[in-house]
Amino acid sequence: MMMNCCGLLTANKEPVPLKSVEVELEVRAHVATVVSTLNYENKEDKPLEAVFVFPLPGDAAVCHFSAKIGQTEIVAEVKEKQKAREEYDDALSSGQQAFLLEESDQSPDIFSLSVGSLRPGESASIRLEYVTELAVQADEGLRFCLPAVLNPRYQPQGSGGSGGSNVQMTSVPASLVPYSLSFSARVSSPRPVSKVESNCPLDALQYLNTEQTQATVKLAAGHKFDRDVELLIYYKDAHQPTAVVEAGQASAKPGTLMGDPVVMLSLYPEFPQAVMSSVTSCGEFVFLLDRSGSMDGARIKSARDTLLLLLKSLPMGCYFNIYSFGSSYEHIFPKSVEYSQKTMEEALKKVEEMQANLGGTEILMPLKHIYSQPCIPSQPRQLFVFTDGEVGNTKEVINLVKKNSGSHRCFSFGIGEGASSALINGLAKEGGGHAQFITGTDRMQPKVMQSLRFALQPAVVDISVKWDLPKGVSVTALSPPITALFQGQRSLVYAQLTGKSLAAEGCVTVKYSLAGHPTQNQLHFSLKPAEDTGITVHRLGARSLIRSLEMEERERGGERDGEVKKKVVELSVQSGVSSAFTAFIAVNKGNGEAIQGPLVRRNVPTPRLWGGCGPPQSIKMMQGPMVFGGMQSNMRMARGACAPVAKQRMMCDSPPMFQCNSISIEHKQPPRDPLLQLVSLQKASGCWVLDPALAAALGKTSEEVEKPKPALVNQEVWATIVALIWLHGFKMDAQEEWELLAMKAVSWLRAQNGNNQNHKCLSVVFNSVCWLKSAVCSHLLCCTHLFYVFFQLHV
Repeated sequence: MMMNCCGLLTANKEPVPLKSVEVELEVRAHVATVVSTLNYENKEDKPLEAVFVFPLPGDAAVCHFSAKIGQTEIVAEVKEKQKAREEYDDALSSGQQAFLLEESDQSPDIFSLSVGSLRPGESASIRLEYVTELAVQADEGLRFCLPAVLNPRYQPQGSGGSGGSNVQMTSVPASLVPYSLSFSARVSSPRPVSKVESNCPLDALQYLNTEQTQATVKLAAGHKFDRDVELLIYYKDAHQPTAVVEAGQASAKPGTLMGDPVVMLSLYPEFPQAVMSSVTSCGEFVFLLDRSGSMDGARIKSARDTLLLLLKSLPMGCYFNIYSFGSSYEHIFPKSVEYSQKTMEEALKKVEEMQANLGGTEILMPLKHIYSQPCIPSQPRQLFVFTDGEVGNTKEVINLVKKNSGSHRCFSFGIGEGASSALINGLAKEGGGHAQFITGTDRMQPKVMQSLRFALQPAVVDISVKWDLPKGVSVTALSPPITALFQGQRSLVYAQLTGKSLAAEGCVTVKYSLAGHPTQNQLHFSLKPAEDTGITVHRLGARSLIRSLEMEERERGGERDGEVKKKVVELSVQSGVSSAFTAFIAVNKGNGEAIQGPLVRRNVPTPRLWGGCGPPQSIKMMQGPMVFGGMQSNMRMARGACAPVAKQRMMCDSPPMFQCNSISIEHKQPPRDPLLQLVSLQKASGCWVLDPALAAALGKTSEEVEKPKPALVNQEVWATIVALIWLHGFKMDAQEEWELLAMKAVSWLRAQNGNNQNHKCLSVVFNSVCWLKSAVCSHLLCCTHLFYVFFQLHV
């Protein structure tokens, strides 16, 4: 693929019509409104059509699209997609200006924008607005992501395109994208804003009031298009249930979704700590790892290290298997096997050999094979999916997971920049699990281990939401039923309130069963609509209902004369929110004068992270540029061939670095992390063996570790205690990564109490603390952690 390294030119030395992108983010508690303005200028002597393909958050609701040319503003309408396309083509054919915004047929997080026609010397500003929910992270931060990268989407052979569009992709290194980005955010919440963090340089946080409930922040000047812009927003006492009632539109008919009030509930169920601190000793754990070419380098290495931690943390008595996929798929065992020292060692040997060498990203076939395997009685299936999300048939994959949601839970992990949020969030949502994103310099291990803790906790079942509203007020659910509840995680529920009452308060009760015990959480809320909320909650509620109906339509396959599709189109048009079956269309009829001359198509170059996407056979790619809520440039669906990955891709750590010519750089393998070295020596039962390898992992000689051991002390008991105390002394900053395997080690030690000699050994531990302080660690250990280990052994 050609690349141009100088000037505001495309790879074909054509002027780029897009000059700048301005993004304004407004965060209110748990939801965000994003306004992106794209500024264009045609410096050529011919009229232009510019086409862009770009990513948005997968659960975003596009709710406004307009164009301003000179002093004329044209606001787009939502129409059925095919009608909108025909109207756009007719407008261009008659010499009128037109603008078309539509969602990809394959994935709900990819949009295309067509701007035609720009007269010679003419400028235009495109304004796009969308609303989205903010996901809660493990550390209680709320995550907002402005997608900047749309990586190639591998489309399996024989699958459909993106609605029949054929746009040729133009790609340049991210640092050479010729348009600028400005980004600012305003945050407001009922609770104080404690901090805002980002993977990109930010200017200092500015508070707007003394209560610190309002603040602004900006992206520092000089930001490059080499990563998604991620904000983590932290509130004080964030994990409290809340409810917001939003008034309907005065212009809308009462009884309709937009005419009635809509309530948004943010629920944080409270689980007994005694129950949640325990872990189950059963389950079938299936790990599905992406080994496509785009996973090469640091990604596949991190995935291997993560699988090591996962396998060491599994409980004895469970079952497991590991699948990997690219253009084809592999599995370590023909079917899931019982977890033991033998099967763990066999799996780890295969994991160490895994490379990103399986070509494309065809995830559908391994999923079908997994679901075809019979479930093991009394071993609940837990599926962990690791992928960089470069999948073209997102909707088909999510639909398959939903069809099998009754037999398993799915935990998903998006790796690297440009991972499809629609795929990652969709897998977890429809699979009743939890989604995590690993970007920039994030470590994969702590996020994955948090999800494993969720999977090992007692499952919450029989979940129901019951409304208690005053007489005269009825409720219509806009959200699908809650399928999963996890400790510390938030569930958002939307509902339409119809009717009126003099009563000022309503109540909602979430009931569920946990570890065999019926439990409920209640939230009382005011029915009085909040002020100055606009219609954000209505739009998000409409989006939630639209997504549920779209899923129903895919399940039916268009049966019953497209009845569900008609409902989606009607709801989308009524609410002004985008859907898979509608598009935004705006036509500038102006003064009636037709634009003269042949219309020339111009493709804006896309920021590129990867030089290849797998083997050359049967590949379609969907790729785009950095833009507004992540505007990526032109590229609907194009057939093409990628050169071999090993030749094209430049291997680098995150954030990627680029050069004008594609070259391959090999990095020398760094020495293994001492933590991973120690973990790799742990047995499946949870113990360690006293041998030279353990001493080396601790940074000591065998004599230094073995000599102080009392004669009656069992070697494995001594080795396990030493390993545990080393973890508490050296690696408390990584406790999330080793906590589960340490719990397994403590359980093993407890089981040794029955042996008299081992009981004496445990008693000796306390007397050996002085040695452990000096010999195992190079600094004094925290006494709190020493006593923690000691008393855990005697419970």
